[in-house]
Amino acid sequence: MTRNSKTLKEWMKQAGYDMKTAEAMFSSKRYIYAVFLCHLAIEKALKGLYARNIEGAPPKTHNLIYLLEKIKIEIPDRLYDFIFTLNGLSVPTRYPDDLQKLLRDYTRAKTGKVLDQSKEVLKWLKARL
Repeated sequence: MTRNSKTLKEWMKQAGYDMKTAEAMFSSKRYIYAVFLCHLAIEKALKGLYARNIEGAPPKTHNLIYLLEKIKIEIPDRLYDFIFTLNGLSVPTRYPDDLQKLLRDYTRAKTGKVLDQSKEVLKWLKARL
């Protein structure tokens, strides 16, 4: 097994762990953290694909669109659109300007959709291995 395949495996293992943690945060009604961890899981999966496809250490970025463009993966429009949306949710969940507003914005229903779509993207990415 090459170093890059080990790296890919490790990135994917961590992406799965983060998605399970997002589910735990959702179950405990910690919706902001659920969204944050969804982003982190997709980011790690994309970094794993970057390590495999480009054969180098992934860049230190949280920008999902940048990673998608770098690895040149063809992704269905609906999944791309969701990743674009999730990418925009990253900054407010990392560095909230107004915690109470963010808590009101991330309802169970809204967060549940983010979680479900994130799991779908992660499954799709893993199927490309």
